[in-house]
Amino acid sequence: MVFREHTYSVLIVSASEKFNSMIMSLLPMSEYWPVNTVHNVAEARRMLLSRSYDLVIINAPLPDDFGTRLAMDICSDSNAGVMLFVKSDAFEDIYNKVLEYGVVAIPKPTSTVIVSQTLRTMCATCERLRRMKTKQVSVEKKIEEIRLINHAKWLLIECLSMTEPDAHRYIEKQAMDLRISKQEAAENIIKAYQ
Repeated sequence: MVFREHTYSVLIVSASEKFNSMIMSLLPMSEYWPVNTVHNVAEARRMLLSRSYDLVIINAPLPDDFGTRLAMDICSDSNAGVMLFVKSDAFEDIYNKVLEYGVVAIPKPTSTVIVSQTLRTMCATCERLRRMKTKQVSVEKKIEEIRLINHAKWLLIECLSMTEPDAHRYIEKQAMDLRISKQEAAENIIKAYQ
């Protein structure tokens, strides 16, 4: 058993105790924690409002709805990986409906090997999404910094009749002299001249 720094939170949406037991046997606490189980779509939606999950496993049909809309909504509204188990006679129809949303459909019955491999693939996808989100946040911060610095430059150009290169140097010098970031220097300039 290898303990990882990061575990994957899981929500199981299933009314079948037999299915729940089979899935739970594939989710060691060292890799998947916490694991919550609900029995219908309404409970699942309430759980998803209170917290986010890395993986959501849906065993269709559910008592209050089939589960397809829930799977598509989760993929549309979050970064969670969604696995939808569907009876093999309805599989092709459901697969074609949910594919464009990013839902992984699996026909029932299936083997534990396939489920285990799919879980690992979904975890790999979660890691990829996590890295992409980190990069996106970094890029958004950089864009915000550039926007603030440009705003401060234009205020210096407008209020103090500086040239663009002089305004840029002024912001850099303020940041160095005050031992603050260029973004903080720009924010100070915006407060002073706006």
